[in-house]
Formats: sequence, C-alpha cells, structure tokens
Amino acid sequence: MNKRWTIGGINNFVEKNSDSTLLSTEFNGFSQKLLFKCSCGNNFEKTFKKFKNNNQRKCEVCQPPKASR
Repeated sequence: MNKRWTIGGINNFVEKNSDSTLLSTEFNGFSQKLLFKCSCGNNFEKTFKKFKNNNQRKCEVCQPPKASR
C-alpha cells in the first residue's frame, strides 16, 4: 500500500535523513518542487521524489549536479 505523504511527514523525513531544513508549508504531489534550506545556508528547490529517492539532499554548491553522460 502506498504511503500518503503530508507536509508534516515530509518535514519529519527531512529532519531525520538530512542536514537540510524544509521551508515549504504545502505539499500537493511528488511533481511539486519544495523549498529547502541547506546546512550551508543556501536555499534550493527539489521535488520530494528526487530528495527522497535520489539522495539529492543538498544545494548545488554542496552537492554539484552529476556530469551528464
């Protein structure tokens, strides 16, 4: 059974699994970009799916995008 994520559940996931902070206050689906604050102080946007499944849990300065193949 699929878990339905709420903004509170996402906030708990972010607190337990990363050094980032969730700044967004609404969640309308996995395709929506959420606003996060990195531990270095930069704000960045990622979808929760990328944050959760692809371990993209920092800003582009701390975790540069992977080079394309």
